[in-house]
Amino acid sequence: MRTMAAGTTLQLSCFSAMNRHLHLSRRPSLLCTSTLRPKSLSILAMSLESGSKTKISASYTGDASPAKSDPILDDDQVVQPKRAAKIHDFCFGIPFGGMVLSGGLLGFVFTRNPATLGSGILFGGALLALSIFSLKIWRQGKSSLPFIVGQAALAAVLLWKNLQTYAVTKKVFPTGFYAAVSAAMICFYSYVLLSGGNPPPKKLKTSATVAS
Repeated sequence: MRTMAAGTTLQLSCFSAMNRHLHLSRRPSLLCTSTLRPKSLSILAMSLESGSKTKISASYTGDASPAKSDPILDDDQVVQPKRAAKIHDFCFGIPFGGMVLSGGLLGFVFTRNPATLGSGILFGGALLALSIFSLKIWRQGKSSLPFIVGQAALAAVLLWKNLQTYAVTKKVFPTGFYAAVSAAMICFYSYVLLSGGNPPPKKLKTSATVAS
């Protein structure tokens, strides 16, 4: 009996020693897993955070790229408005030509001088024709600078002719009056030419603003 009890106690002590050994061998693995879990979690969080940052930066660059791709307007590409006068040449050219023509006719009626009639019809008719042609060309949106130059040249010839007549007759009317009007018209035509010609029609102005 004693031998049997001693055998059982020996077996129990061996079993308990083995159990302790197994328990101690399992604990480091648990400690390792417990210590490894926070590290793995932190690594996962860092990877997710970096991935979100890259996504945000990619979306930001994707949104900002169209703004960079827009062409920058240089000074050469900007459509600048065309320089032009504030008033058209035919606004004063037609009345001026009509005045010269009617003055020649009235002068012939009162003086019976064919030279007065001839100069009135010649210069007045030419001024009226150039002014009307300038109006038609302007309506088509084309340049009427040649007609303005022609009217200015006729006004200069009229000024020279009336000054010569005034130097001989010393009459203020009609010779001096025509000379003063011709000088004023030369100044007006010079202003239109130096300003760049007639202003464009309203239809072309609106189409140019819509296109720009």
